[in-house]
Amino acid sequence: MQIALDRLALHRGGKPVLRNVTWHLQPSERWLVVGASGAGKTQLLKILSGDVWPDDAPHAVRRYLHEGQWHDQPGDVRDEIAWLGPERQDRYERYGWNHTALQVVGTGLHRTDIPLQRLTDAEAARCLSLLRRAGIARLAVRRFLSLSYGERRLVLLARALAWHASWLLLDEVATGLDAGNRQRLFRMLASKNAGGASWVCSAHRLEDVPAAANRLLWLVSGQIRHAGAFNAKLLGQALRADSPVRAIRRVARKLRRSATPVIELHNANVWAEAKRLLLDVNLTIAHGDCWVVHGANGSGKSTLLRTVYGDRAVASDGYIQRAGMVPGVPLDAFRARTGLIAPQLQTDYPRYYSVLDVVVSGLHSSLGLNQRATPAECRRALASLRQFDMQSLAAVPLSELSYGQVRRVLFARAAVLRPKLLLLDEPFTGLSAPLRGQLQRWLDAEVARGVTVVLATHYRAEWPRHASHELMLSRGRVAYAGTIRR
Repeated sequence: MQIALDRLALHRGGKPVLRNVTWHLQPSERWLVVGASGAGKTQLLKILSGDVWPDDAPHAVRRYLHEGQWHDQPGDVRDEIAWLGPERQDRYERYGWNHTALQVVGTGLHRTDIPLQRLTDAEAARCLSLLRRAGIARLAVRRFLSLSYGERRLVLLARALAWHASWLLLDEVATGLDAGNRQRLFRMLASKNAGGASWVCSAHRLEDVPAAANRLLWLVSGQIRHAGAFNAKLLGQALRADSPVRAIRRVARKLRRSATPVIELHNANVWAEAKRLLLDVNLTIAHGDCWVVHGANGSGKSTLLRTVYGDRAVASDGYIQRAGMVPGVPLDAFRARTGLIAPQLQTDYPRYYSVLDVVVSGLHSSLGLNQRATPAECRRALASLRQFDMQSLAAVPLSELSYGQVRRVLFARAAVLRPKLLLLDEPFTGLSAPLRGQLQRWLDAEVARGVTVVLATHYRAEWPRHASHELMLSRGRVAYAGTIRR
């Protein structure tokens, strides 16, 4: 199938997102789409899929050539396009779609959101084969919401391949994958069986660029800077391009650490759906420590952070102790001094919430507001947004922001508490290199200020400059816990 976009534009909330876009896609092409956070990458892919309608203009064209016939309506060729990205993955959490991994892949065969009929033996074998190609056949009978973020992504990749569409649209598809699974993903995309070998993949990092890409599209502020043959030099320029967001200024102070425990885990076992996710974890995090948590997909990183925050409970054969928490003191007292950035926050917030309301809710450690924000709370939230140069978006609903912009809002939500402890689960997801650098400098300054930090990441480049300890998890167990190994 060929796709032709000519002179398209898109406005959201009265603001231009895409301008004068002309882009033609031919069968067997493999496009890499790059650009800064908010450049319009996700919205452009949604226009291709038909999930977003461009501005109504007499000169604008969006057409699809399939089996010798041109179609002006995306709905006519809906089954020829498979979509995978963070927003698609978030829908399972938001709506509680908790079927087995095998059933989720089967919805790709039947081209439905949820299972509507039982898989035949042949269909089940086909789905299991795709899971095996993704390296996760062992997860076939596991419930989707019991999987790690990266494992869910691989299941949804198998689902997209089961769709057997003419085009795969992959928005930040490598995000959340460990190095081994990224390489497995790239091998699958290089295969002749990958959606007819035609796909569009967006990325922010060099590590997330599939080697099989043969075309490059570079977006700058909603306009196409380059659309043509893959060019490594241009790619490097795009990934290093200056961001319009000014640098965040923070004064770093002398590092302050003590032996006073903030978090203690003793023989901690954490269970979910009859599966043990953490096994006999012993860990002490002291005031001023900066811990980096790493390990393969499914090793327990997110579970550990959710346990510390109180979203998951430790089984009765072990315990967790939080500083200042004694019987009778509600968990909210701990959360009132703890900043959190995690994928589930980005998933759970209703899309109609304004940026200001999201940041204000951080003061209550809640996902919403039970009452109207006070003037003092609004001033404090605006000050936090200003710190991240997001104040101009205060009244904008989350639905009008890019994935990366929402992630920056979560930084402001965490910072508004002036936290003593930061729990950060893959916090730099969806951010361009300049924005990652600015937010990393903010995090470095927080560590230097004496804030205790626990950061989970797959990327060594994201380790804070002042990181003091590392925790390596393997299948829920502690493989290493101590000072950073150089």
